[in-house]
Amino acid sequence: MKYLLRYTLSWVSQNLSVPFWTIGHVHLMTSVYADIHEVIMSLGMNIIVAAGFIADFIEYKKEKTNK
Repeated sequence: MKYLLRYTLSWVSQNLSVPFWTIGHVHLMTSVYADIHEVIMSLGMNIIVAAGFIADFIEYKKEKTNK
């Protein structure tokens, strides 16, 4: 189960990071965050992408040091 969650986090961060950030920045430029729900959702999406990036970096670092 641990590996499935790690794989899912990695997949989401790699495949959805650009849409999350593109939509987030476009949304920031076109409207004001007046609703706390929007702020929490945006923060949550960025945390998911950042966690996946960090997990992938740790795996990459392990692979580089083992070779």
